[in-house]
Amino acid sequence: MYTFMGLGGQELLIIFIALGVFTLLPIIALVDVIRSDFRGSNDKLIWVLVILFLNLIGALLYLIIGRNQRIA
Repeated sequence: MYTFMGLGGQELLIIFIALGVFTLLPIIALVDVIRSDFRGSNDKLIWVLVILFLNLIGALLYLIIGRNQRIA
């Protein structure tokens, strides 16, 4: 059985999935913010700062709340 630093295959898979979520979700949110136009003049800057400083929580907040503030 293959192990890496005492971790088996299932543990490594869970770690890789968690790392993927923690890195990809904020990147996806940042790209969406940068490509979008917002109603307020400072909304884009505020969302970028929220995503950068709060990372996963900021990305989730943007995906739940911020996408509704965009201009269609």
